[in-house]
Amino acid sequence: MRVAVVCDLIEENWPSMDLVGEMLLRNFRAGHAGTVQATRLCPQMVRRFMRLPLFRQRRAAFNADRLMNRLWDYPRWLRTMNGDFDLFHIVDHSYGHLVHHLPSSRSVVTCHDMDAFRCLLDSTHDYGSRFHTAVAKHVLSGLRKAARVTCDSVATRDEVLGHGLLSAEQVVVIHNGVHPTCSADPDPVADLEVMRLLGPASADVIDILHVGSTIPRKRIDVLLRVCAALQRELPRSRLIRVGGPFTAGQMGLIEGLTLSGSVVVLPPLESAVLSGVYRRAAVLLQPSESEGFGLPMIEAMACGTPVIASDIPVLREVGGEAVTYCPLADVPAWSESVIELLRERRERPDRWSARRSAGMAQAEKFSWADYTNKMVALYRELL
Repeated sequence: MRVAVVCDLIEENWPSMDLVGEMLLRNFRAGHAGTVQATRLCPQMVRRFMRLPLFRQRRAAFNADRLMNRLWDYPRWLRTMNGDFDLFHIVDHSYGHLVHHLPSSRSVVTCHDMDAFRCLLDSTHDYGSRFHTAVAKHVLSGLRKAARVTCDSVATRDEVLGHGLLSAEQVVVIHNGVHPTCSADPDPVADLEVMRLLGPASADVIDILHVGSTIPRKRIDVLLRVCAALQRELPRSRLIRVGGPFTAGQMGLIEGLTLSGSVVVLPPLESAVLSGVYRRAAVLLQPSESEGFGLPMIEAMACGTPVIASDIPVLREVGGEAVTYCPLADVPAWSESVIELLRERRERPDRWSARRSAGMAQAEKFSWADYTNKMVALYRELL
């Protein structure tokens, strides 16, 4: 079976999307080398606007190049390979328009969340220009042509079907997995790098962790207000955030909450080092108001780090009984939950150990090898 794994432009730097392609290809080689011949497809981004001296440093120039490559260069390049593969798997739904240029009956798309289509579903909010809306419609029309669309969670599938975007027969739920480096066991090389990034571990410093982007649905405002409340009770606490810089508005909130000296920002990290950061943290916070899956939750639990998350269906689906849930944006409830967990760690080590074990057991339910096995079964069904 010749399978094309159609990936995001690498220059866009979407770690979670790149992870899906990487894990598929790795597990094809590890578990299906005799039956699946998988090839990663992704052209190099053509630089047009970024090459112009006046625009080289401007974000707008990069976005213009990105859009041109997505809508023009990538489709033309991909069309030339229609006869080279038995099946095409587009790993990011925001590239759904590529199905227009593929044999749709042999195309699979993975839908991670509804973000790309929010402008078509919510008329109460301004999501940008008419052009942005037109692009979203083009992407959605391509997604609708796919033979199958896989969703990372039941909650995402329910939202897709609830909005009438796809037929029930098209949609399959296949949960994401935990990266093999995510473990509670020490990794001397990775842990040394973590010490370089964060300083030596100290029993006096309490590291509160958040992993992910800073887009609005992640509710970074709630995260920062919770950390400010914790500072009043636990002055040695600090926020470790992995995933790139804050927005200007979020930086303003940090200044207003006098948190500047208690926040450490790290870029996206190589998986083994990220696992070391998970192990280093006292607790992971996931205050999102919506998610497609919640990958940092199961990665943190696999590393033995307890999780506090928003009480929304998708995070309950993934976290099960092993996660502490708080009402969305209820800062006092979040702050008290963190303090209670830290008190448990200090005063009830037996319960803390049981909590860590429950999290690791929950994380074991999610495997990239299982994800790949289910994808291969889906491919065979289509072919």
